[in-house]
Amino acid sequence: MYKISKQFSFSASHVLSLLGAGHPCARMHGHNYVITIHLKSETLDEYGFVKDYNDLKIVKHFIDEHLDHRHLNDVIPYHPTSENIAKFLFDQFKSEIPELVAVEVSETPKTSCIYEPGGK
Repeated sequence: MYKISKQFSFSASHVLSLLGAGHPCARMHGHNYVITIHLKSETLDEYGFVKDYNDLKIVKHFIDEHLDHRHLNDVIPYHPTSENIAKFLFDQFKSEIPELVAVEVSETPKTSCIYEPGGK
């Protein structure tokens, strides 16, 4: 099995209003997010790649156009936690990147979550 990953980053704000007024994340705040997409394949293409990293520019373009310096509550169709952002991005790209197996979202250098359907 071959596995590759690529990181992307963006800055954005969000409000986690479901947490209630007393929770600090219920106020508007921002993060410098790091997104890591994880791909895997049992075989390599004719060039020896799981996926040409150059073909992943679609992810950067989407992030730059729709997430960077945005208020995520206006972009993500549900409560914009790291977990939901990871699923949102996975769902956004799975059809275009069939080798995609997981999306990791980090809000801080010490925290991250991974959305991986089926837990494989």
